[in-house]
Amino acid sequence: MTYSSSDVILARMMALHPKIIDLTLDRVWRLLAALDNPQDRLAPVIHIAGTNGKGSTLAMIRAGIEGAGLVAHAYTSPHLARFHERIRVAGELISEADLAAVLDECHGANDGAAITYFEITTCAALLAFARARADYTLLEVGLGGRLDATNVIARPALTIITPVSIDHQQYLGDTLAQIAFEKAGIIKPGVPCVVGPQPDEALAVIERQAARLGAPLIAHGQHWHVAQERGRLVYSDETGLCDLALPNLPGAHQVQNAGAALAALRHLGLGAAACEAAVTRAEWPARMQRLRRGPLAQIAPGAELWLDGGHNPAAGEALAAHLASLPARPTHLICGMLNTKDVRGYLRPLAGRADSLTAVAVPGEANALGADDLAAAAREVGLPAATAADVATALARIVAGAGAARVLICGSLYLAGGVLRENG
Repeated sequence: MTYSSSDVILARMMALHPKIIDLTLDRVWRLLAALDNPQDRLAPVIHIAGTNGKGSTLAMIRAGIEGAGLVAHAYTSPHLARFHERIRVAGELISEADLAAVLDECHGANDGAAITYFEITTCAALLAFARARADYTLLEVGLGGRLDATNVIARPALTIITPVSIDHQQYLGDTLAQIAFEKAGIIKPGVPCVVGPQPDEALAVIERQAARLGAPLIAHGQHWHVAQERGRLVYSDETGLCDLALPNLPGAHQVQNAGAALAALRHLGLGAAACEAAVTRAEWPARMQRLRRGPLAQIAPGAELWLDGGHNPAAGEALAAHLASLPARPTHLICGMLNTKDVRGYLRPLAGRADSLTAVAVPGEANALGADDLAAAAREVGLPAATAADVATALARIVAGAGAARVLICGSLYLAGGVLRENG
């Protein structure tokens, strides 16, 4: 099969349902049954939900599992540059031939019935995982949890809920309690659940759901603690203390994500090598990633060039905190966002940390917020703003005016994916 085989099948799958997002599990159960239920033949599953940090937490857990000499499947979304990034089989990105094969099999088994793109591709990932040996299977929720296509594992080994905040209100509800209820939908009877730092309102919902199902909680602030002390990460739980290097993923918020990953690894009985690898070997692109090579870096010699895909108010706060921790330097944002996001909530914490914002439209996205509207929102929260046709144009203009500045491209994982493709 050629490289384009999977692209052709994926394009065909986009036409199977008029809505991109339509939360229900009925279509997934139907297709999984037609595939002989691959979800029942997986290596022990670790299922991860949350608003922020679930991808980074998964990356750290995978690094820890591999550091212990074990092998993990991993399913994440969305992808940045290529769809293959979503499906990692036994530690390796799925091959083009294997991806095309499972996609084609799922498309045939679906027999033209209505099903969303995420649902059918999730079934393809589960099918690929069921056919390869691994020690663990890591599943990241796509949206919410209760009705997410990944929520088909009857008894996972462990569930994890990373910090919950306001996002995707059109699908999950307008309050923290409503959103937390959807995230807590991955909790299963009797299955332990690691809980990251939570607002009180969200934690109360998670605790109620866990109590109802008899699921033991391993909760931040109660059963485990994590902090940065003297340039080290210090983690403690009921079994003892770990003194580790700070996470190699940048940002103070990654200390909390590392805490959840360590809580999971220690619950699974993996040792010191796993814990050390989790914080020192994890890789997760477009999360405060420094771009040092490629065409965009060549446009900006002498400048610091960063990329981040966060897009909600909590992500904006985490980004602002990280910028505050860096050495002082003129800082300019290149930002593109979707019109479904809380744009002002995301930008407000950044207003005190950046000197300007150049707004661009996220290319190829139907829900892209217009550059003029984004610039207007930035001005409303106190950020001087202009517009540009694209990232390269914005970057060239900033460097021409500011020289060796710090430039952060931010606001959307879709924008980040386009930047990584453009930058090679």
